[in-house]
Formats: sequence, C-alpha cells, structure tokens
Amino acid sequence: MFKTLDEIDCRGRRVILRGDLNVPMREGRITDTTRLDRFVPTLRELSEKGARVAVISHFGRPKGTVAPELSLRPVAAALSDALGGRSVGFVDDCVGPSVAAALDALPEGGVALLENLRFHAGEETNDPTFAAALAANGDLYVNDGFSVSHRAHASTVGITAHLRAYAGRGMQAELEALSAALETPRKPVAALVGGAKVSSKLTVLGHLLERVDSLIIGGGMANTFLFALGTDVGTSLCEPDLADTAREIMARADGSNCRIILPSDVVIAAALEEGAATETVPIAGVPPGRMILDVGPDSVAALNRHLTECGTLLWNGPLGAFEVSPFDAGTNAVAQQAAALTAAGSLVSVAGGGDTVSALRHAGAIDGFSYVSTAGGAFLEWLEGKELPGVAALNA
Repeated sequence: MFKTLDEIDCRGRRVILRGDLNVPMREGRITDTTRLDRFVPTLRELSEKGARVAVISHFGRPKGTVAPELSLRPVAAALSDALGGRSVGFVDDCVGPSVAAALDALPEGGVALLENLRFHAGEETNDPTFAAALAANGDLYVNDGFSVSHRAHASTVGITAHLRAYAGRGMQAELEALSAALETPRKPVAALVGGAKVSSKLTVLGHLLERVDSLIIGGGMANTFLFALGTDVGTSLCEPDLADTAREIMARADGSNCRIILPSDVVIAAALEEGAATETVPIAGVPPGRMILDVGPDSVAALNRHLTECGTLLWNGPLGAFEVSPFDAGTNAVAQQAAALTAAGSLVSVAGGGDTVSALRHAGAIDGFSYVSTAGGAFLEWLEGKELPGVAALNA
C-alpha cells in the first residue's frame, strides 16, 4: 500500500516532487491550467510543512536534447500565481551541482522548478545513472503525476530505488477513485465505453466485461457491434473486419452475466457537418447513404432509466460525434443525468480519457461527477487492467 502525505516528515528536508506540468502552451502562455490546478494542493501542503521542494516534470518531446522552446521556465511564473504569489525559483537543469546549490539556498517551505527532465535521454530510458543523479539532490520523493505513471521512466520508477516514496494528494485521489470504481464498487456497476473504433478499446472491453454488470457501448464503436448483429449501418464509421471480435465479446459478456447495451434508435445525417439535416430512425431503419452520428431520444431515455438502477458508473468515451452540433445531444443528456444522480447521492461516477473530459465539460456535467481523471494513456491502461509502473513503484 502506498504512503501518503499524512505519513511524511519533511520539515527542512529536500523533497523531489514529480508532477505532470506538460501543459498546453501558446506563445509562452499556458492555455489550460487544469493540470496545474490539480498539482498545486500537494505542492502547497509540502511547502506549508516546511519542505524544500524541487518540482520535476517533462514538457513535450525533446528526445534527450536541449530544446529551448520546450523549457519549463514559463511554468515557474504560473506556479507562483497558482500559489498566490509565493516565489517559485527556476533551475536550468534537473540534475547536478546547480540543482544542489539551488536547493541548499531554499528556505524551509521554498519551491524551485527544475528544467525539463526529457532534455536528458536517461529519463525515458529509465537509466540507472540518471535516476541516481535525480535522487542525489533529494531526501524524499513524492509522485503526484498519475498521468505519467504508466511510463517506466527514471523520474517515476528509477528514482524510487534511492528515496522513500510517497503519493501526492492528486495521485492519492486518483487511485482511491479508481479503486472505488472497480475494486470495491457500489453495485450494480455500469461502464459506458464510447469512441470511434472498437480496435482501440478491445483490451478495455475484455477487461471490463468480467467486472461490471452492464456495458454500454456508444460512439462509432456501437456501429461495429450493430453490424455484427446484422444491422445495416449505411455509411457509418464501422470496422467490418472486427465483426467476429464483436460477436466474441458479446458471447463472453453473456457468459459473465454482463449485459451489453446498444442503441435502439439513432440520429443520422448524410455528412458530419454543423447544422446538418438530421433524422431519427430505429437501428433497423438506417438507409443507404446515411451515417449514424448520435444515439436517439429513445436510447437516451433508456440509458437514463438504467443509470437510476446503478450504484457506480465508469465512463470512457462519448456516445456520439459530440464535437459537432446537433450530434452532442445524446452525450449531453446522459452526462447530465449521471451528474444529477451523483448529486443526489445514488450514483458514484468516475470518468476519464481525453475525449471524455472534453465531452463532459461540453455537457456542463464535469463538476457533477464524483471524479474525473485528466490522465489519458494512464487511465486507459488502468481500464485495460495493466499494472502502472509508477504506481507499482510507490507500493514497493
């Protein structure tokens, strides 16, 4: 079991704090502070406990060379703002004597941001020498970057061979939410898995169908399942070569007492275009030359009723082409129902994945979920049942 900040004694000690500060930036300005906002509580707590904090992160893909345009320097000012104006120093390397000198000069509670880890090739290769150099300037290690913990890098795995490791508050919240969703859930459990292609979610579907009571399949993925059942899906996005795989998944679900839920009606159009002329038809009524772009109102009503019977909802992927109106209606309505049931206390709702975060924010429902993970690859690998190296290292 991982150690948390409740167990850390860090006053006057040098803490190496791994975050994910790989934030979207344009012309030197951060355009979305979500990752910073989630990281700051751990940083503030360590500072208030009197630690000398060295923040480490990657930024972009410099591939082991120094790329000035991928410097973390602009993030130091943003961290200072997020901390209410508290000074955040910047060190132009992440290992070596310049780091040692900067940390020695920090007062208790002081914070310094170190330069991009990926300026060193040893970060991504988990090179033992580089990991030891990272650890040499710290007394303790805290990982608050769940979103990078699916990578066995020096800053997530190698460093833990040298320093006692703790989970930051963001990491702790993520792991507790995910555990509550699948390991010790309130039953019945439903998983809503959407997105464009079955091929990208095969492992996810296989892992979930033995662990949930119902599997709601939406987005373009649903078209492949409908096709596998003999439904004409017109010109819809579909993977006919995966029809046998879809039938196998449905058979396995039946053997695991997992109910597969597919749309009963759909919204169709001739093209995926803003304001396109649409029609709502039963799934058996999709004509040639038309594509399925959203679930229909009967499907939405059935899903919303189903959610009232569930104790836990795990959500990954949209139900339709939500980026283009009016094909956002289904995702919006079901997301809003999940948020309302969560607010009423009858549903635990956990969501994650890049498109999912965007879809829930678009629906105005993101703040209503029990927990929304901003991790992309790490969340998906967790859904696939894989052990995340950075998390395993905390438990070592």
